[in-house]
Amino acid sequence: MDGLDGGGNLRDGGAVEWTGARYADKPTVEVPIEIEAPPERVWAIVSDIGVMPGASPELQAVEWLDGRSGPGLGARFAGHNRHEAFGEWSTVSVIVEYDPPRVFAWAVGDPEQPSAIWRFSLEAGEGGTLLREWVQMGPGRSGLSVAIDQMPDKEQKIVFVRLREFEANMGATLAAIKRLAEGPVDL
Repeated sequence: MDGLDGGGNLRDGGAVEWTGARYADKPTVEVPIEIEAPPERVWAIVSDIGVMPGASPELQAVEWLDGRSGPGLGARFAGHNRHEAFGEWSTVSVIVEYDPPRVFAWAVGDPEQPSAIWRFSLEAGEGGTLLREWVQMGPGRSGLSVAIDQMPDKEQKIVFVRLREFEANMGATLAAIKRLAEGPVDL
């Protein structure tokens, strides 16, 4: 079930296939991983936004907003990102699903018209947890929209390439979460 090799790389180089999707189609990608740890331990990691910059290739820093110090439905946080082609940018996200220890999801930007929705889903299984990371692009504008505006004839390729980047980055993030969850428990 685990789509990653021992190093957190996608076994087949990526499962995202060309569909010709456009940004307005709200394309998605999901990457699963089996973790030999109970859902509660995995949940403690995925719902702690402070852990994610160390696990994600793009996300550099995060902080809770509005005086919050932890997650909950409607809580907002700022994320600071870096990408070789896009440079650096910051976003504000809102938690739109919060069901411990099963679902943790947030919308980037306006929850009614997000630039993306990200979700971690956890399922208890034999010997551990099946963790899935899922993302949907759009429908709200994002940095990718600027590239599409500049090269509308290449929209489908731009979307495809970004989905493949998301997939690879998600693989790296999930591998880091797996290492943390299966590692020694802090006392």
